[in-house]
Formats: sequence, C-alpha cells, structure tokens
Amino acid sequence: MSTFALRRLVACTLAVLPALCGATPTGPALERAALAVRAPDRAVLVGAALAGERIVAVGERGIVALSDDGAHHWRQASVPTSVTLTAVRFADAKQGWAVGHGGTVLASDDGGERWSRRLDGRQAAQAVLDAARAGGDARAVQEAERLLADGPDKPLLDLLLLGGQRLLVVGAYGLALASDDGGATWQSWMPRLPNPKGLHLYAARQRGQTLLLAGEQGLVLLSTDAGRSFRRVDTPYKGSFFSAELLGEQDIVLAGLRGTTLRSTDGGANWISVAVPIPASITATAIAPDGRLLAANQAGFVMALQGDHMVPLNTKPLPPLNGLLPRAGAPLLALTVQGAQRADTEPERSK
Repeated sequence: MSTFALRRLVACTLAVLPALCGATPTGPALERAALAVRAPDRAVLVGAALAGERIVAVGERGIVALSDDGAHHWRQASVPTSVTLTAVRFADAKQGWAVGHGGTVLASDDGGERWSRRLDGRQAAQAVLDAARAGGDARAVQEAERLLADGPDKPLLDLLLLGGQRLLVVGAYGLALASDDGGATWQSWMPRLPNPKGLHLYAARQRGQTLLLAGEQGLVLLSTDAGRSFRRVDTPYKGSFFSAELLGEQDIVLAGLRGTTLRSTDGGANWISVAVPIPASITATAIAPDGRLLAANQAGFVMALQGDHMVPLNTKPLPPLNGLLPRAGAPLLALTVQGAQRADTEPERSK
C-alpha cells in the first residue's frame, strides 16, 4: 500500500475527515453557502463551544447550529461556505472562530449568528509558499508550490486562541498558520515545526506558555515558549493521536487509534499507558468543569480518566462520537454522527 493510500485509510477512520473519503469536491463547496436544513442539531456535528451561555456546534456542509436554551431548541446560523467544519472556539460571548475543510477559517463577532471567511486553502498555500521562499529552503519551496497547485483541498482540524486577536490553526499535511489580527493576515508556522514528512496535525492545546500539537504516526510537538519554537517528543506509540490534553504544563495526555491513551507527567520524558476498556479509536477529549479528563470514542462511549485507567460513564452506547462539550451545572453534550445528543452519564469518583 502506498504512503498516500495508507494515510487516506487512516483519515477515513474518523468522521471529521469525510472529504478525504470521497465526499463532494472542496473547491465548489468553498464558495457555496451552507446547506439549509430543517433540524441542524441532527446533522453530523463535529465540534462545539460556548459563546457565553449559547451553544455553537459545527459540522458537515458548513452547518452551524445554535442553541440558547441548553440544547433544547436549535436554529441554523448564516455561513458562507458548505465545507465540513471541524472545530470551533469562542474567546467570549461574541468573538469566535471556526475551521474546516478547504483550509477554511471563519470568524463571528456576534456570538455565532453570522460568519465571514478569514482564510481558505488558496490563501493558506500562498502563505506557506511565502514562508518557504523567505527561508530559502529549496525543498520547502517545492513542496509549497505543490500545495498551491493542488488547490484548496486540505482540511484544517483544530485551532487555538492564543489571547487577544491571536490564533493558530492546524490541519492535514502539517498545515500550521497563525494570525495576530483575528485572521486578517496569516503567517506560516510550518518552518518552526519539526515535521519534515508533513504529517497530519489533528489536535492543538495550550496551557500557559506550553503548546501541544499531536497528529499522525505518533507525531507529538511541544513548545514551552508560547510557540516560538517546538521540539519533537518521542512516545512508545507510532500510531495516530486524534486528540490530546494538557492537564498541567508538564501533564500531557494523548489519545487515538484503537483507544491508545498515553500520559506523561514530566513534559514527555516518560510515559505510562492508560488502560482503556474498549479498543475503539478515541476521537475527542475534553476537560470537565470539575477538572476531570473526558474522552469519547467511535463506539459511542464517554469515558473519564481515573488514575491510570479510563472508566465508561454511559451504560448504553451513543452513536459514534466526534466531540464533547462539558457544561457546568448541565448535562454533557455529545457531538455525534446523528447530531447533538445529551450524554446521560453516571460519573463515579474514585474513593
């Protein structure tokens, strides 16, 4: 099997990458408004965030679903693109950003009611090429020129809000771009990442000055200087990590294929394997308001980290899970291939 075919196969294991599995070509979808649907909360939803008290969920075909009453009722937001959206973050009740396929970055300044485009794959490729030329690396220039020639077909998969108007977006084939002005202009961070194979970056997390990036083939990149430089962290697993969390600046949890979960409490110097009861790929993690680490898998189970093992919280499986939205004083919201669903869990704390 070729390297590309293998990477395509791995990508197709996740609902967050449907465009790599034979979905509608990205190009036309970039310019087409999101598909209007009767029940946006029943679409394939991939991620969600809180904009104040409002829930903002994103998913396939550019759908953004909004709820102002704790997920009881939903309506659809106005979105200028119909590519699948993979992640969303809000800095406060008004200002938020979302990323998705085709190198798409969207911004909202009204709590998710309306969205405007801040980046697409063509602009992203040009920023990568500009950085490669400035660095004088002939190989990097060649690869960036190929990226530009490919067109806007590379998905962005996660984003970080770095404070103020600063944000970082990451995605397939090692894409990593940052903006200091809310997305008006962009700079490539790819030259500062030790990722010569251009491996996919699935997850980005921050705590204090520490930035963590995780991706395919065991790729883990760590910065302890707010992203000015990164080093590669070795782990005992060489499969893909689809999610990651920083429980502390030195406390790292990685999760991915077949439920593989690793934890390091010393910044990646040493790792322990976390026992997981269900060998299904973990597609998302989140930190609950009480500080617990939660994980969701393709088998439809939500789990909580207790010591060196994961404990299932729901007795009956949900549809395959793409994301989690913990909410203080409210039920956990699960983002599934059948929409947004309340995760009826019975958390049990270790005594």
